[in-house]
Amino acid sequence: MRRSRPPKAIGPGLLADVYLECLKREFNLRQIRYRSRISVRVEFKGAQISTELWCDFFVESCLTVSVHSMAALAPIHSAQMLAYMKLLGAPKGIIVNFNCTNIYSEGQKTLVNESFRSLPDE
Repeated sequence: MRRSRPPKAIGPGLLADVYLECLKREFNLRQIRYRSRISVRVEFKGAQISTELWCDFFVESCLTVSVHSMAALAPIHSAQMLAYMKLLGAPKGIIVNFNCTNIYSEGQKTLVNESFRSLPDE
């Protein structure tokens, strides 16, 4: 599968929402199933907590994607991604920072959790 190219097409330095919209277009063109800006439910001691927690993308019901455009990612971004993965039951997550010169070598971080081990080998 050919990789998505929003940063090459429009360059770094724009707001994250611009790249989010570009990825939506790319997913649609490739007929990749996704949900965008979905509300993530949080349950605590048997009750749903009213919260404004949003996941940028939930792709093919198994991959969470977080879109950023900032100088550098911080450790809290990994912690947030792991939390989203747990809440959504996703075995894999990708954090993408579009504010870089080479997205493949410096603009992404992939995370997996314990659910990843239970996936079938293909």
